[in-house]
Amino acid sequence: MKEFGGPAIFLDRNDINTDEIIPAKYLTEITKSALQPHLLEDLLLDGRPFDNQSPTVQNARVVITRDNFGCGSSREHAVWAFEVNDINLIVGGSFARIFRQNMFNCGILAIELGKDDLDRLFAMKGDIEVKVDLEQSTMTAVSDAADQSPVSCAFKLNSLDRDLVAAGGWLNFADQRY
Repeated sequence: MKEFGGPAIFLDRNDINTDEIIPAKYLTEITKSALQPHLLEDLLLDGRPFDNQSPTVQNARVVITRDNFGCGSSREHAVWAFEVNDINLIVGGSFARIFRQNMFNCGILAIELGKDDLDRLFAMKGDIEVKVDLEQSTMTAVSDAADQSPVSCAFKLNSLDRDLVAAGGWLNFADQRY
């Protein structure tokens, strides 16, 4: 079974759209790998450009964000940009419907949490590592800061979405079943 988690980055903003995830000018690329350096290159946080080339971002395997993540156009390229950057988990308050389904289809886990759980995650200090127990539907965020307690959260996932991500996406799921 595929494992989910790893070092996390935080995108503390609602309504991050697919144009900010991967700018439209890259939609003519014919390989997923061509999208890799452009993930989040047009994202603004607090009015400032996001540094998508920092070592912290380059090493991240988890994104923690707020509500309505992946809104905008329904392009698969936005999810592919995460996939090719080895992001295997995105945690947020809510996701745009098509973006969320594209994530599961590509084998990326989308976890929706309530505001209180998200606020506890965003209040954490230090470098954060996330671990997911898919079978128990729980995730735990652990900080490297000595005075920081781990934050554990339960999540819900329907059986089809759980099977899709456990298999590594729709194509692997179909190969295993049909």
